[in-house]
Amino acid sequence: MQNAHYAALEAKHAVLEEKISDESHRPVPDTAMLAELKKQKLRLKEEMQIL
Repeated sequence: MQNAHYAALEAKHAVLEEKISDESHRPVPDTAMLAELKKQKLRLKEEMQIL
């Protein structure tokens, strides 16, 4: 069960990484959106470390 949960977290982490990359490469990145995406990514990373 934990392996499935960890895999799901990794998948979400990868999606957030892609969104951050896409937003960063826009001509005028939305800094508020970037900050929120990075917070979400950090929360996922912290949860993954706990497992």
